[in-house]
Amino acid sequence: MTFVLVHGAWHGGWCWRDIVPLLRRAGHEVFTPTLTGLGERRHLARPGITLDDHVRDVVSLLETEDLAGIVLLGHSYGGMVVTGVADRCAARIRRLVYLDAFVPEDGKCALDYVVPERAAAFRKEGEELGTVAPPPLSLWGLTRPEHIAFAKPREARHPYHTFTQPIRLTNPAALAHLPKTFIYCSSPATGTFDRFAARYRGDPAWRFHELKTGHDAMILVPGELAALLLQSA
Repeated sequence: MTFVLVHGAWHGGWCWRDIVPLLRRAGHEVFTPTLTGLGERRHLARPGITLDDHVRDVVSLLETEDLAGIVLLGHSYGGMVVTGVADRCAARIRRLVYLDAFVPEDGKCALDYVVPERAAAFRKEGEELGTVAPPPLSLWGLTRPEHIAFAKPREARHPYHTFTQPIRLTNPAALAHLPKTFIYCSSPATGTFDRFAARYRGDPAWRFHELKTGHDAMILVPGELAALLLQSA
């Protein structure tokens, strides 16, 4: 089985550091792409980066590596990205996993789902600067010194227009038929993803799991998260 793990806003492929060896030890292949303008690709940052650019980042990986039968996971904002990827590459995907992530409807952008006061602050900063600074790490549940020391220097300002570009789905039927999992990080919840948890918790078409941990579960509880992902395999 091949896992492709797509990070969220302000993050990069670095955030999966503790998950990757657990999945590989179980015999699986793992890819952790970093989206343009973030992580080790922050030198490519520019104001015009859009959601489409980030979708193309992952589509290009799947095509270049000729990946098929994959578990494609999106964390947080990464849910926008993997939904766009699945719309274009449904035949390559075995299961979609949303880790405390946006599950967008056609024509919606990420900020349509963000807590209103937070979205307003992002819009103000993004319109002025073209990028948005990361919120406090405590919002993601990261409070321990070792977690802060790991994440803080690796975060990057996020390209604003990836938050405001609506997703456009061209193959909704194929997307609808893909098996899907939602993993809800509930302690502490960010407030942004509660609506998706409420929607899919009792939906028989979805697998639903709750992790009683913060938003950055891959840093906080890598063993528990890896166990859930291995169920998908």
